[in-house]
Amino acid sequence: MRKAIVLGGYGLIGSACMRKLTDAGFEVTGIGRSYRSAMTADATANWVIRDIPSIPVDEWRELLADADVVVNASGALQDGARDDVEAIHVAAIAKLIEAAAGLPIRIIQISAAGAAADATTAFLRSKARGDEIVRLAADWVILRPVLVLSTEAYGGTALLRAAAALPAVLPVIFPDSRIQTVSVTDVAEAVVCAARGDLPSGLVADLTEHEAHRFPDLLAKVRSWQGYDSPIFRPRFPGVLVTSIGKLADLLGYLGWRSPFRSTALKVLRDGIRGDPSAWENAGGRPCRSLGETLAQIPATRQERLFARAYFALPLAIGTLALFWCLSGLITLVTPSRAMAVLAVRDVPSWVGGPTVIGGALADIALGLAILWRPWVKHAALGMIGLSCSYLIGSALVAPDLWADPLGPMVKVLPGITLAAWVWMTMEER
Repeated sequence: MRKAIVLGGYGLIGSACMRKLTDAGFEVTGIGRSYRSAMTADATANWVIRDIPSIPVDEWRELLADADVVVNASGALQDGARDDVEAIHVAAIAKLIEAAAGLPIRIIQISAAGAAADATTAFLRSKARGDEIVRLAADWVILRPVLVLSTEAYGGTALLRAAAALPAVLPVIFPDSRIQTVSVTDVAEAVVCAARGDLPSGLVADLTEHEAHRFPDLLAKVRSWQGYDSPIFRPRFPGVLVTSIGKLADLLGYLGWRSPFRSTALKVLRDGIRGDPSAWENAGGRPCRSLGETLAQIPATRQERLFARAYFALPLAIGTLALFWCLSGLITLVTPSRAMAVLAVRDVPSWVGGPTVIGGALADIALGLAILWRPWVKHAALGMIGLSCSYLIGSALVAPDLWADPLGPMVKVLPGITLAAWVWMTMEER
C-alpha cells in the first residue's frame, strides 16, 4: 500500500485530502500541532502531533522514510500570536525539501492562486517563495486553488456565508472585485490524481471554475443558496471603514484570533481571487465545478443557517462579556465604599466585606480581560459562570432581600451566566 503524509491534515483542504487519499487506497498520516483538532477531524486516522515549522531536518527524514507522497496543505493567512507565515510557508518547506533529497517522493504543494514574488500581500509572496523551494525537489506538483468552498467553513468562506445570511441586510463590499471559486472536492480529487502519478511532474496549475463573479453577486448567490429572502437593505461599506475593521482585526490577531476580517484577507478579497484553468485542463484534469454546481453539491441545511447567523453573534457575545465584566470591576474599584455599605448594613464585618469587594472586583476585571485572549476563552467563560454562581449563592445567604429588589440586580446575573455558557459551548479549537 502506498503511503501519503498530509501536512495540515485537519484543515479545510487537508482533511478533505486525507479522506480522498484514504478512499483511493493510500495509507495516510496527518501532521498538525493540535491533538484536539486532529481528533475532531478524524479520531480514527493516523496522526503525528507536531508544530510543523519546528520539525528539524533529521526528524523529517524519519517521517519521510517510507512515504511515497507528501501533500503540503498547511498554511497561515497572516502573522499573529500563533502564526508565522514565513516559518510555515518558507522555512518549514525548505527543511522538508532538504530531507526529501534523494528519496523517491512526490511533493504536492497546495499553494494559492495569485502567489507571486510581487503579490500585494505577504501571504501570497511567502506562498510564492515556498513554491520556488518545492521546485528544487526531484518530483513535484504545485496546485493553486482559488476561493475554496466546502461543507466546512473557515476564514474567508465562513465570512462569506455569515455576511450573506445577515437578517434583512446584504452589505455591498468590494463592488469591483472579481472572485472565482472551487469545490474542496475538486481540490482533493486533484491531489489524488497527482498522488497516483496521473499528472506530470513539474505541473503548476490553478484550480478554478471558469466564471468570475463580482463579490456582491457572489454574496447574493450564497444568500439564495442558504434559502433566505432577498435583502431589504443593501448598505455600501466605504473603504475607510473596511480598512479600519482590518486594522482592528490585525490587533486581535496578537491575542490569538484568526479573524477573516484581518487586513490580508480583506486585501485579497479587494484585489480579487482569480485563476486560469487552462494548465490544469491541458494536463488532463477534469474541469472544476462551477459555483452553481459546487453549491448544488453541498445543499444548505438548518445547521448551515444556524452557523451563518451565529457567526457574528459569537464575537459580539465575547466583546459584551469582556466589557461587562471589566466595567463591573472598575466601577466597584472607583467607589468600593458603596459596595461595602451594601454588606455593612447586613451586619457583614468590614474585615470580610473589604476583601470580598476588592477581590471580587479584581476577579471581574481579570475574567473580562482573559476572555479576550483566544486560548483562554473557554476557561474564562467557565470562570464567569462559577463566579456569577458564587455571587448568587452569597447574596442568597447574606442579602436575600436583593432578589426582590425592583431593579432586579441578582436576577440580571442569570442572562450573563447564559451568555457565558453559550460562548463556552460554541467555541471550538482548530
